Amino acid sequence: MEVTRIRALRGPNLWSRHTSIEAIVRCSPDELSIDRIPRFEVRLRARFPLIGAIRSIGARDDVPIARVLQFAALRLQGQAGCPVTFSRTAPAGDPGLFQVVFEYTEEPVGRLALELALTLCQAARDDLPFDLDSAISRLRTLDEDIRMGPSTGSIADAARARDIPIRRLTEGSLVQFGWGSRARRIQAAEIDATSAIAESIAQDKELTKKLLAAAGVPVPQGRVVRNTDQAWAAMQDLASPVVVKPRDGNQGKGVTVNIVSRDHLEIAFNAASQFSSNVMVERFIPGHDHRLLVVGDRLIAAARRDPPHVIGDGVQSIRQLVDEINRDPRRGDGHATSLTKIRLDEIAHARMRVQGYEADSIPPRGARVVLRNNANLSTGGSATDVTDDVHPELAARAIEAAQTVGLEIAGVDVVCQTVQQTLEEQGGAIVEVNAAPGLRMHISPSYGKGREVGEAIVRLLYGDQDSGRIPVVAVTGTNGKTTTVRLISHLLAQSGLRVGMTNTDGVYINGVQTDSGDCAGPRSARNVLMHPEVDAAVFETARGGILREGLGFDRCQVAVVTNIGRGDHLGMNHIDSIDDLALVKRVIVANVAPNGYAVLNAADPMVVSMQSVCPGNTIFFARDASLTAMKRQAAIGQRTVRVDGNAIVAVQGTSVIHRFDLARIPLTGGGSIPFQLNNAMASVAAGWALGLDWALIAAGLATFDSDPNTVPGRFNRFSFRGATVIADYGHNPDAILALAQAIDAMPGRRRSIVISAAGDRRDQDILEQAEIVGRFFDDAILYQDAAQRGRADGEVVALLRKGLVDAPRTTRIDEIRGEFLAIDTALDRLEPGDVCLVLIDQVQEALAHLTARTANG
Repeated sequence: MEVTRIRALRGPNLWSRHTSIEAIVRCSPDELSIDRIPRFEVRLRARFPLIGAIRSIGARDDVPIARVLQFAALRLQGQAGCPVTFSRTAPAGDPGLFQVVFEYTEEPVGRLALELALTLCQAARDDLPFDLDSAISRLRTLDEDIRMGPSTGSIADAARARDIPIRRLTEGSLVQFGWGSRARRIQAAEIDATSAIAESIAQDKELTKKLLAAAGVPVPQGRVVRNTDQAWAAMQDLASPVVVKPRDGNQGKGVTVNIVSRDHLEIAFNAASQFSSNVMVERFIPGHDHRLLVVGDRLIAAARRDPPHVIGDGVQSIRQLVDEINRDPRRGDGHATSLTKIRLDEIAHARMRVQGYEADSIPPRGARVVLRNNANLSTGGSATDVTDDVHPELAARAIEAAQTVGLEIAGVDVVCQTVQQTLEEQGGAIVEVNAAPGLRMHISPSYGKGREVGEAIVRLLYGDQDSGRIPVVAVTGTNGKTTTVRLISHLLAQSGLRVGMTNTDGVYINGVQTDSGDCAGPRSARNVLMHPEVDAAVFETARGGILREGLGFDRCQVAVVTNIGRGDHLGMNHIDSIDDLALVKRVIVANVAPNGYAVLNAADPMVVSMQSVCPGNTIFFARDASLTAMKRQAAIGQRTVRVDGNAIVAVQGTSVIHRFDLARIPLTGGGSIPFQLNNAMASVAAGWALGLDWALIAAGLATFDSDPNTVPGRFNRFSFRGATVIADYGHNPDAILALAQAIDAMPGRRRSIVISAAGDRRDQDILEQAEIVGRFFDDAILYQDAAQRGRADGEVVALLRKGLVDAPRTTRIDEIRGEFLAIDTALDRLEPGDVCLVLIDQVQEALAHLTARTANG
């Protein structure tokens, strides 16, 4: 078994809506059925007993080893704690070739799972050892290292529950919610509205105390020191036990409390100075350590934090008791788990010695040995939820402290005997106000009820109803995609929206091109959805991008399918038939929002069939209202767009809702260009689905024409010496046929064509293009384009000439080397009344050349 290609499908894809790994796997003849490999399944289950079923109950069909690979990759992830459920194996055309697909939640974990699953299958086949525990441990460790931590994860989960899109921007905690102009960003429990000034204040513990004291909030006395002598002097001045901590620390790093001796003070100072050159010595406030979480102007959660400690049993040493506690699966080494392992470091040893113990001492049964005085979860502490017990005035003090510092989200540290009384009543104090507070003590407290803190933060970002989404329109099909994308974008712009658009020409933000080249894939779509000045997005969604990576969005408000035609990259990437192509194109329809619309061509049976997978509603469009899909849609009172006389009409059931005069739609040539009529109808339907104003749709149709600036390479018209020249990027049989029919309907004397063909098309597609030329054109100029895409020199032109043998109309055929020379040759031959179709390859360069030549003609 050999894995010949691996792809990460990072969005909804041909197989499912899940992020997935897709692998092309080649099996030897013996591997086409595991029953042909002696004792394979027995050895497999001995190495991975929990692999589960690898064939359906009662099924007698052969199970290729590729399918075992599928299940192994999925279930190894499951054993590592990853919530994955989807997998599939399908033949990939050639005998012994399979597509193996399985879900992942973190891409590196999915890739490692495939690697380990391959090793497992080979071990079972060849009777080699396989270390299952090591494999699962590697997967679990990798997953814990790269997945979101509990704070970020809780906010992301709350956003998902609200149907807010999520995109992780780094391997850390920086996450974007929403799209375009409605996007917001968080980093752990810090939001994009948090000012650098507020964060700086929170980092400076001394400045925080001064501001809080000025506001009348109780804080402990103390001062900043730079060496142990100054620390000792400060402790003597305070005449009480003290707390030592870095002036600008966080997460309890370097904090030691309840210090009563100079020896302990020096240890604490050294620990704090590792994190800051400025160390604070403060009066120790007796009482419990509490963390109050403030979000906006509300207290959301409160927890009492207890320092790490052990309870003696009279048998085990302190070290053994710590080891026992650390075996709790909730405890980990970082922030990925709800609790952190207790560390026996220098501070812990110092705290034990104060109580008369060493790490190997055996404390009496029931004795409580405190291993650290600060109670941060990051240093091994535990938390008890006390949210429901907080006194209203204490809650108000915490909110006041957060607002004084300027934080939208703050972890306010309070030391007091109980949260059921005010601070003043019991001599308590606010000791710190923290930016980006950890949330896990509130999400999964050691004791008590978990609180919905993620939901509160999402509510702070988006209120109660907003989903953070902007309208997204996805357009696919064989022909007409780019024109339809540009026209829909134009209609949205008429409504005052800033539109992000991607197509095969580039990326455009509010009318300004920001990238060039073929940008009809998911990466460009994701980039547009990150742009802060995009109010609506329209994406040309090409077959190649869907196959390579899936969609660049989780779902769309409108999906438009123009048609499914012949010759569009068939024979590539295991897409061998139009049926295969239709399955790829319909991915956008399967991912329409439940309240969205699929806009489908009723004249194309394959497109009509896509209605069955649409989770939302459907608008059919066609020139012919008598088509079955159009009549059925009208009979059930649903929406259609069609041609009625000299108008495009939007119809609900049988009632005409709005009419658009074809004479005022220049794109369609007054209704004389059939394929442009289809593009216009699809765009009207999309505008209707988006709820655009009818008058604005009409205005957009009236101001959109197929000139080189508006739709470069799409039926661009030039005049030259009394002749008409049409430039188009059409490059498949259906597109060339539609263009030829449009040219044939135009008044003219002699008709000529300048044509090449893409080298990566099948021979039969190139021959069919030439046969169409032979039926509609008098003269044909064949040229070899800039990129032969794997073809030998002259091979494409030879195929075109072969297809023109016995042409019923073409009487003159010339071969020209070079696109621009071919264009010049055609132009030089034109006479008044002629019509010439130029099928361009280098779109921008060829259009510039044509513009210059015709301007000087």
